[in-house]
Amino acid sequence: MQTPHFPVPFVKMSGTGNDFILIDHRKPLLAPEAMADFAAQVCRRKFSVGADGLILIEDLSEDSSAADFQWKFFNADGSVAEMCGNGARCAARFAFLQGIAPAEMRFSTLAGIIEASVSGKDVAVKMTDPVGLKMNQRITAESKEYTVHSIDTGVPHAVVFVDDIEQTDVRTLGNLIRHHQAFMPAGTNVNFAQVQGNAIKVRTYERGVEDETLACGTGAAACAIIAALLDQAASPVDIITSGNDQLTIVFDRTEENGKNGLITNVFLKGPAHTIYSGKLDAEALL
Repeated sequence: MQTPHFPVPFVKMSGTGNDFILIDHRKPLLAPEAMADFAAQVCRRKFSVGADGLILIEDLSEDSSAADFQWKFFNADGSVAEMCGNGARCAARFAFLQGIAPAEMRFSTLAGIIEASVSGKDVAVKMTDPVGLKMNQRITAESKEYTVHSIDTGVPHAVVFVDDIEQTDVRTLGNLIRHHQAFMPAGTNVNFAQVQGNAIKVRTYERGVEDETLACGTGAAACAIIAALLDQAASPVDIITSGNDQLTIVFDRTEENGKNGLITNVFLKGPAHTIYSGKLDAEALL
């Protein structure tokens, strides 16, 4: 792996338990071919900084009027993700605190242009409109059949509603559904949801992390939207994460485009915390 010039300044941030390493990469430190390996190395827990993902903030490569900056987002295993809701909220606050963008900003991702608004520690991002809705799929895992709904809220998500979320084996069942042939070849993130009034308790198995994470913004949006289409919730929907933090999903729903309705103007709202800043030494890659 081609290594950067050390030390490399970074900031560690957390969006309701989803943690990320953020680097101001407007002056490039990493060659494109080195980024995936670098991400996988520095995201290792106990051996390096440890995180659910790496975010590189870069200048736009094309029309500078389209947005304030662009990002490159890598999962903990080094794979590229099109979008990450909690990562987007952390990226927005990082960009504001670093003077890269104003409090009301736009930035470019592989999923499209994301709008964000920063107010203190709270950040709201406007998600891309959901696509690829499939309701009531029957999936067999561990010799048991499950009703699974799927939707793409920037990245693909499967949603399974359960009666007792605390007793759900998220790691085992999530891994099986994540790799199920119904979602190949790309695979999917898997959310287990339990409706509690107009709030939803959510636990997520994340593709690329390959484990349960303490929160998932795009997964929270997926669960809120599916619950609304099943008439089990209505905007705004509070999402209670695995880390017992709260995210809020706000959206518009119309009934004119099909029996399930049309969901637009999806916003993800919640805190984004700066944990610490530091400098990566070369031994972070050992």
